[in-house]
Amino acid sequence: QVQLVESGGGSVQAGGSLRLSCLASGIIFRINAMNWFRQAPGKQRELVAAISNIGITHYADSVKGRFTISRENAEKMVFLQMNGLKPEDTAVYYCNAEIIQSARDAAVVHWGQGTQVTVTS
Repeated sequence: QVQLVESGGGSVQAGGSLRLSCLASGIIFRINAMNWFRQAPGKQRELVAAISNIGITHYADSVKGRFTISRENAEKMVFLQMNGLKPEDTAVYYCNAEIIQSARDAAVVHWGQGTQVTVTS
């Protein structure tokens, strides 16, 4: 059984920073891509940042230059450092990972439960 659990959300004033963490637990052979998504009220869930198993990163244009995704493979964790936060960054942030549990298994996408980020003016 694989679980992803996010932490680090909260409320911050515009211009502030937050660091989100996501821990993968359970029997895991390998984690491929790890990603952060977010969903604001009334909006579609959108990809915020992604990182491959070799560290190649991708960012949504709206967060480029402000957010940094990183991972620690041995600890099975992914992080999202969010600087220069804006009110429009307010959303529930979800960790997402492509995980295989054994060498013979295909990758399966897993989602965390989400953590709320609120940025006030």
